[in-house]
Amino acid sequence: MADSSNVSSCYANTSTPYIYAPAVGKVYYSATFTTLGLISNLIAFIVLIKSCKETRNQSRSFFLIFLGGLVVTDFMGLLVTGSFVISFYVTHVDWSKSDPTCHFCNFMGMSMVFYGLCPLLLGATMAIERFIGINLPFVRSSRVSKKRTVSMVLMVWFIAGSISMLPILGFGSYHIQTPGSWCFINITSKRGDWTFALLFSLVGLISIATSFFLNTVSVVTLIKLCCGAERRQRRRDHEMEMMVQLILIMTIATVCWCPLLVFIVTTALAGTGYTVKYLLLWIRFATWNQILDPWVYILFRRSVLQKVNPRIDWSQSSVRSLYPSFRENVRRFTRSSVGSNLGSDLPESNEKSNSTPSSPTSPSSPTPLLVGSES
Repeated sequence: MADSSNVSSCYANTSTPYIYAPAVGKVYYSATFTTLGLISNLIAFIVLIKSCKETRNQSRSFFLIFLGGLVVTDFMGLLVTGSFVISFYVTHVDWSKSDPTCHFCNFMGMSMVFYGLCPLLLGATMAIERFIGINLPFVRSSRVSKKRTVSMVLMVWFIAGSISMLPILGFGSYHIQTPGSWCFINITSKRGDWTFALLFSLVGLISIATSFFLNTVSVVTLIKLCCGAERRQRRRDHEMEMMVQLILIMTIATVCWCPLLVFIVTTALAGTGYTVKYLLLWIRFATWNQILDPWVYILFRRSVLQKVNPRIDWSQSSVRSLYPSFRENVRRFTRSSVGSNLGSDLPESNEKSNSTPSSPTSPSSPTPLLVGSES
C-alpha cells in the first residue's frame, strides 16, 4: 500500500493493515454458498406467499409478515454482498485504484452492517410480538393490525439503516479488509471507530438476549396453557408451530453471530488490533445465518412434519401429549385443587345439611343447586 497520507481513509493502513491478495479466497466457495442462500430464500418466499393466502389465523398471518421481511432481508443481503465478493474474485479488481473516493467500499460496509443487524432486530421484534400474543392476547388483538405489523418491519429496516449510515456522517468509518473483496467496520483506538464498533456489537447482542429471554417466557407460558385447565379456551397448535420456528431462528442467529459480535467487543475494548484470519472466519460463520434461516420455515411446518412423522396429531397438539405421566399429575393436581376450592366455597350450613340424611318428605336440599351452578 501507498502512504496513508496519499490514500483515501478507507484504504489507509490502520490497526489492521490491508493486504491485496485475490488468491487467498476461491470464487467457487463464494459462488456456491451465495447461490445456495439465494435459492433457499427464494423457495422460502414462495412458500410464505402460499401460506399467507391459505391461513385464516390472524396471529399467524402477522407472524408470516415478519418471516417475509426476514426472508427478503436475507435474500437481498446475499445478493448485494455476494455480488461484490464474486466480482472481485472474477476480475481481481483493486478497489483502491478503481474507487479512490471510497464510494463502493462505504456501500459495501453499509450493506454488511445493515443486513447483519436486520435479522437480529427482526428476531427480537418477532419475540416481542409472540410474547404479547401469548401472554396478552386481548391487548394484541385490539392494537395490532397488518398495517402496523408491516410498519414494524419497516421500522426495523429504518433503525438498521440509520446505524449503518453513521460512518458516512463521520461517526466511525469503514475500511477495506484483506484480501480486498469486502469492507467492514474499522476497529481502531479512535473514539469514533471504537464507539461505533461497540454500538454495532451491543445492538446485536442485546437483540439476541431479548429474543432469548422473551422466547423463554413465552415457551413457559405456552406450556402452562397447554397443560393447565385453560387448554380448551383456544387452539394452541399454530402457536406451538410458531414458537418452534422462532426458537430455531433465535438459535441459528445466536450460534452464527455471537462469535463475531463477541470478537468485535473484545477487540474494541482491548484496542490492540486483531488477526485478520479470525475476522474472516467469524464473518463467514455469520453468513450461514442468511443461508439457514429460510430452511427453518421450509422444513419445520406442520404439513412437512406430518409427512415425516404421520403419528404426530397436530389437531390436538400440546406438550402434555408428549408427557403422559406429567399430564396425569397435572390432571390430578387440578382435580384436587378444584375440589378443595369448591369445598371451601360452600357455606357452613350447606356442609351440615350434607352431613345429615335428608328426609323423603322434606324438600330438596339447596346443595345440589349450588353444585349444579358450579358445573
